[in-house]
Amino acid sequence: MIVIGIDPGVARTGYGVLRRCDPRPVPLTFGCIETGGDSRPSRRLLEIYERVSLLFDEYAPDCIVLEQLFFSRNITSAMHVSEARGVILLAAEEREIPVTEYTPNQVKLAVTGSGRADKHQVQEMVRRLLCLQELPQPDDAADGLAIALCHINMVR
Repeated sequence: MIVIGIDPGVARTGYGVLRRCDPRPVPLTFGCIETGGDSRPSRRLLEIYERVSLLFDEYAPDCIVLEQLFFSRNITSAMHVSEARGVILLAAEEREIPVTEYTPNQVKLAVTGSGRADKHQVQEMVRRLLCLQELPQPDDAADGLAIALCHINMVR
């Protein structure tokens, strides 16, 4: 089973691709899709859509896992993130890839054992659980891996 975890954002969309194996998942790739702040919003969304589509086509995942949208104060930021989520959902639907979502707290709890873990704790646990030599950078990429790990843990 191949799972792609995605931490959506307009400026930076983190992703992690894992193959479910025993005794632990194997990372196939991870990174970020970064869009230029000087581009039109529609251009940035197109870039996210195209890059995510390439990722989906290359790895042919069994499912896509997204972090649910969470915001407390900045509604404008949440709107931009929801637009990025929309193009990711479109790319998945075009390929008939099922999508699952988890809250940030569910992801942190599944990976670190605490729903209140900070970014560094998530990065460190992802490194340990996947036997990576270094912390996955940037933290958006670590979040993509953490989201995929969460799903693999939930479906066991």
